[in-house]
Amino acid sequence: MNVVLVEPEIPPNTGNVARLCAATGAVLHLIEPFGFHLDDRQLRRAGMDYWQHVVWRRWPNWAHFEAALPPEARLWFIESRGERHYAEVAFLPDDYLVFGRETTGLPASLLARHPERWLRIPMFNSQARSLNLSNCVALVLYEALRQLGFQGEVR
Repeated sequence: MNVVLVEPEIPPNTGNVARLCAATGAVLHLIEPFGFHLDDRQLRRAGMDYWQHVVWRRWPNWAHFEAALPPEARLWFIESRGERHYAEVAFLPDDYLVFGRETTGLPASLLARHPERWLRIPMFNSQARSLNLSNCVALVLYEALRQLGFQGEVR
């Protein structure tokens, strides 16, 4: 599984996602520009001592990331207002779960190019704008891992 953060802004969120990727074996893709420095103390603190266990890649922008994808890559864009819930699709082991900036989400142009891959996490209170980024990643990643039978689980 692959987790993609497009232009993340908040160090603790990225650190928490890195820790999640270390624990699940997911590959983390970080796409610039960032709202912080990678040596940020908050980033290291949130990721604790897990960074050494994270398989991750830094990309200068979306175009570089997209150009490096294998032809058969399946990208799932998790963003509000998607047509389908994240649990309505059948995930595959090498899928890419793509999440946007904490303040603005994914670019509208990117979503418009991939409407069939646009997923949402259901919300039940119109007063709540969104969920925390690292919580969203955890929800969708664990649903994908559940569908795949939690292969590779260490007990």
